[in-house]
Amino acid sequence: MNGRAEAIRERSCAGEARDWVKILATYREPNALRSSFELGVTLGPFVLLWVLAWWSLSVSIWLTLALSICNAAFLLRLFCIQHDCGHSAFFNNRALSDWLGRVLGVLTLTPYDVWRRSHSIHHNSSGNLGRRGMGDVHTLTVKEYNELSAFQRLMYRLYRHPIVLFGLGPGYLFFLQNRLPLGFTDKARFWVSAMGTNLGIILALSLIFYFGGLMPILLIFVPTTLLAATAGVWLFYVQHQFEATHWENDPDWDLHHAALHGSSHYVLPPILQWLSANIGIHHVHHLYSRIPFYRLPEVLRDHAVLSDSNRMTIKESLTNARLHLWDEDSKTLLSFGQARSVSLQRRAAAS
Repeated sequence: MNGRAEAIRERSCAGEARDWVKILATYREPNALRSSFELGVTLGPFVLLWVLAWWSLSVSIWLTLALSICNAAFLLRLFCIQHDCGHSAFFNNRALSDWLGRVLGVLTLTPYDVWRRSHSIHHNSSGNLGRRGMGDVHTLTVKEYNELSAFQRLMYRLYRHPIVLFGLGPGYLFFLQNRLPLGFTDKARFWVSAMGTNLGIILALSLIFYFGGLMPILLIFVPTTLLAATAGVWLFYVQHQFEATHWENDPDWDLHHAALHGSSHYVLPPILQWLSANIGIHHVHHLYSRIPFYRLPEVLRDHAVLSDSNRMTIKESLTNARLHLWDEDSKTLLSFGQARSVSLQRRAAAS
């Protein structure tokens, strides 16, 4: 396909993606009763499991750990509700959504206003090669990787290794990095957000320590938070890191085209879809972020073509975890081994 034909095709696809925005706008209105119900059936079990886990400390630490692991799922769902608050998709009242998000931010260890800003940047730049580095998983192109020094390649490989991304990374992100408004240190309101959240966390942990000592923190708070953080990082990773994802340079990048084609539809079993608040329907979410999470299945029910777009099973997502470099020529995400083979073939063809 020549350059002119390719440009025409890209404009056509971008126009198609923009057409979906008009359709999806009809699903944007949240229902206050439904939102309150979703909050209740998430926060209620979270608190109950915390109480049961605390009580079980006098029975068995293994029972405590088991309850804490279960509770991580509800903490993850609370983060997803906080996520909807950040998009003004949970309540029509913006102030109510924001204050709910700030309170939930203490539970999720996430300063709400800082996160909302970085996440907004992510939505407005997703798939844009010239605007990487804020609210995304750092991804290099094959060409960029080949131009690195041996040490820089090693650092990138370590960063992309599963032990770092899904082992060490979530704990660092939520326990340490979120304590400062990194990237926004020049704005007072983001310092207020971070320090206010930190103060809330310190107060909550102090009360837990005062009434229960160190064990509730070590056996309930830490494992619950760490497992929820790991699940959240994994979900964010597979939502944009897959073989046929979308990256483009300006001026060829289009917001709506990148949203539709650069976000996956992560097909999960019903219970996991419920616990993750339908966040796997990520391509629809990126196309229209104001849709409440509980209305996303309606979109797939009414528009089967979106249900079939960018589908990814759990098995496929595990395979995609080995893809690390974007190839601008083939428009695919490659593994390090694939990238090496492609680079050798191109050098041979050029010589």
